[in-house]
Amino acid sequence: MAEHILVTGGAGYIGSHTCKALERQGYVPVALDNLVYGHRQAVKWGPFIEGDLADRTLLGKVFDQYEIKSVIHFAAYAYVGESMQDPGKYFRNNVINTLQLLEAMHQAAVKTIVFSSSCATYGFPEQSPITESEPQHPVNPYGESKLFVERALGWYATAHGFRYAALRYFNAAGADPDVDIGENHDPETHLIPLVIQAALGRRDTIEIYGTDYPTDDGTAIRDYIHVSDLADAHVKALCFLEDNGTSVALNLGTGQGCSVREMIAAVERTTGCRVPFVETSRRAGDPPVLVADASKARATLAWEPQFSDLDTIVTTAWKWFDRPDNQTASVSAGEKTTP
Repeated sequence: MAEHILVTGGAGYIGSHTCKALERQGYVPVALDNLVYGHRQAVKWGPFIEGDLADRTLLGKVFDQYEIKSVIHFAAYAYVGESMQDPGKYFRNNVINTLQLLEAMHQAAVKTIVFSSSCATYGFPEQSPITESEPQHPVNPYGESKLFVERALGWYATAHGFRYAALRYFNAAGADPDVDIGENHDPETHLIPLVIQAALGRRDTIEIYGTDYPTDDGTAIRDYIHVSDLADAHVKALCFLEDNGTSVALNLGTGQGCSVREMIAAVERTTGCRVPFVETSRRAGDPPVLVADASKARATLAWEPQFSDLDTIVTTAWKWFDRPDNQTASVSAGEKTTP
């Protein structure tokens, strides 16, 4: 009988791609999502429960009804700027609700969990590429909430025998190569969708924040990892834990950086469309370079990104946004949402 895996946030961007990857590996993903940011139509590969991690009674029922074997935990708020304005919202949802989940797991004797962490736990790194031994000093409540959960997992491992994988990934990007699902945030803050929307004429322009960074072209550099490669890493981490692997924290990235200007050029090259942009000053708190050293993940999980070259990322994202049912998405005239 196929194992049932609880996927919190399973209607979200990375969660839904992971549900597809789980189903392909013979698991039954049970998606739990409150649909604040997730989308019901993205749940296609297993049961769906609309609900919130704050509902402890519901969690108990889900663990009992589906005989959950393990958990992959995505459910979280993830807007850095918003976390600075309303830290309480982030600590209530990302920390307190996760503790509810861990207690429900303990009560149900479920001891394996793959946790969606973030490179935001590192803050301003001292070196690049960033290894897992880099000191973790978050510079916003979002990153702090992810680090708190990592530390809580360590204590649950000590007290209750949990085994966990904390996956610190960098910039998720792209869309399912089969174009079944893709990126659909509201508000949208990720660079690639914003650039593609500008290329499609669905927004007037994008803003480049900072052109005086100590990089080759003066714009910030990030490590973009395809969402399907992230999904594959979550499934491999789950298998690693179920095969009695020890608890581990792993970076997920490509080790290759791409600047904002390079990304704009890639979209223009792939689509043949011009991307209108304006240059403005840096945003406070943006590091010049964030690039992962993911060699530990490769060695531990026998994981190798398959779709994370820049052209594939942009092509899959473009195909997703160019689908007929996605062509109504737009922003009001004059609105500027920024990378």
